[in-house]
Amino acid sequence: MDQQTSIAFIGGGNMASALASGLAGKTCPASNLHVVDPNPAVQDAWRSRGATAAAAPDAALQACGVWIYAVKPQQLREAATATRAWLQPGTLIISVAAGIRADTLAGWLGEPDAPWQNLVRCMPNTPALVGAGITGLAALPGVDSAGRELAERMLASVGQVVWVDDDAALDAVTALSGSGPAYVFLFLEALIAGGIAVGLSPAQARRLALGTLAGATQLAAQSDDPPAVLRERVTSKGGTTAAALQVFQQADLAATVRQAIEAAAQRSRELASEFGK
Repeated sequence: MDQQTSIAFIGGGNMASALASGLAGKTCPASNLHVVDPNPAVQDAWRSRGATAAAAPDAALQACGVWIYAVKPQQLREAATATRAWLQPGTLIISVAAGIRADTLAGWLGEPDAPWQNLVRCMPNTPALVGAGITGLAALPGVDSAGRELAERMLASVGQVVWVDDDAALDAVTALSGSGPAYVFLFLEALIAGGIAVGLSPAQARRLALGTLAGATQLAAQSDDPPAVLRERVTSKGGTTAAALQVFQQADLAATVRQAIEAAAQRSRELASEFGK
């Protein structure tokens, strides 16, 4: 644990709280965390864990070496404008706000001819709330190796991390892992409904569906074999699994999933253009 690292959160909602829970006592003491959020209940929640809190940007920001912007994308420009006066030369900016490109935020924080370059943009997902997230990260050229290491360590406190090259790659991250939990929840809903349709109680179907998804994912993560090989091992010719998979193949499940991810990536690009104006 680094007693010297002080971290400011601009926005103290669910994702910020998840990160704070992962960081406190690991990366730095809870007393080294500061949140800026206008909601009194949010401020009280942060104070109860040992952090400091303010309703609006204040001088406490300039003592924090890392700022994490965790606001809604439509609020990010206003938040950047309101906080930039307290930026120090070495402040590392980490943005977990969806839809705003790194160079756009860099422009809002810097000067017209000198955008802020010490900036990492991240795309976490909601399983971070239970410490099981996965986050894509992309750094601007001004982030040195120590800054990258710190950003990685911070996001790793709530799950796994994957570095990508740029904002374009983060559109793909958004489409796959950022939105991905919703795809899993949709499939989970369908599994439960299917189980009920063939005679299970709702409680039985839910428990079996949850256990199946968790176990299959864990097996795939720990196996050296690709998912296709694992699928083939479960599938006996003429058996029950083969009958089910035939239905998925007739519906062209693979193409449907690919099209869904492509649609999400395209929407991510559109949102970046809309919010970045």
